Amino acid sequence: MASTISFFSSSIFLSSSTQNPKFISSSIKPNSLKTQTINPRLKINAKVATLPVLSFDGDKVGETSINLKSAPPETARAVVHRGIITDQQNKRRGTASTLTRAEVRGGGRKPYPQKKTGRARRGSQRTPLRPGGGVVFGPRPRDWSIKINRKEKRLAISTALSSATVNAVVVEDFGEKFEKPNTKEFIGAMKRWGLDPKEKCMFLMTEVSDNVRLSSRNIGTLKMLTPRTLNLFDILNSDKLVLTQPSVDYLNKMYEPEYDTDNEEDYFEEEDGEEAVEDEVEASDVAE
Repeated sequence: MASTISFFSSSIFLSSSTQNPKFISSSIKPNSLKTQTINPRLKINAKVATLPVLSFDGDKVGETSINLKSAPPETARAVVHRGIITDQQNKRRGTASTLTRAEVRGGGRKPYPQKKTGRARRGSQRTPLRPGGGVVFGPRPRDWSIKINRKEKRLAISTALSSATVNAVVVEDFGEKFEKPNTKEFIGAMKRWGLDPKEKCMFLMTEVSDNVRLSSRNIGTLKMLTPRTLNLFDILNSDKLVLTQPSVDYLNKMYEPEYDTDNEEDYFEEEDGEEAVEDEVEASDVAE
């Protein structure tokens, strides 16, 4: 893959959390471990970061905290590396294919007699030594996918997010600020938030309106993601992480240290259920 990522230079892999006074590190035992002596590699660290909340005009209007679980420093690099390699390898289609000498068309007739020509003996034109012949040990269709545990993948994403909070910016929900698509106004808002449009920025929003999507799609260095499209590569490949308050609440709920992974889709099901109830209430009001 031509894209490169520089997550190995991130603070969580090279330095301890004590260098940043805004981070509080605590060791939490998994619920499944009941014994007193546990392996240090099985511990999960909780990273609590306090970030200011900026308005659409760039003024500070409050503070918020992000509480994410992360792998310990001695295993964080391996967990994130395994997560990103799994994502990239599972995207491979595995449809590359070449023809062997048994599959190349032609070559049924001997090109020239075996003897009395002064040339090397040749029995078929499909030999790999001739242009247009078969390919020796060429690629064949195969399945490149590899398995990763669900909890391990979630830990890799939360570890990368906890590392990215060092360069994170929290802003108020600005979906209603754009009455029509305007890329120039979107770039102006980024500059008010202290973001450089030439740097790679990743926006995480729970809902992306059409005007916001159209205003940001022409910025090549920007990625607009939702909880359903959140992925490890875009987190590691971005220089700045921009969050809204609803997305911070989502991260705190889905990637908290004691979250039950069996209820991973409850967040979306609850939202869909609330929308359905609201629609029924509006319909009943209209009928009355």
